[in-house]
Amino acid sequence: MNTVKFNPRELCSRKLWQLVSTETAEQVSERELREAIAELANRRHYLEQLQQLGAIGKKRPGA
Repeated sequence: MNTVKFNPRELCSRKLWQLVSTETAEQVSERELREAIAELANRRHYLEQLQQLGAIGKKRPGA
C-alpha cells in the first residue's frame, strides 16, 4: 500500500512542470496531475505552456 501523500506545495515549479509535461499515467494519478496543474497555475509559473497543453483555459482580458 502506498502511504506517501502527494503534496504539490512541497515541490519546486520545475519538478511540477516535469510531472505535468512528461510523466505517464502509471507514475502520476489523475488527482495528482490536477493538483500539480493547480499549484503551477497558483504560482503563475509555466502558464503559457499549461495553456498550450490545454491543461488550463486561456487568460481572459483583465483577469
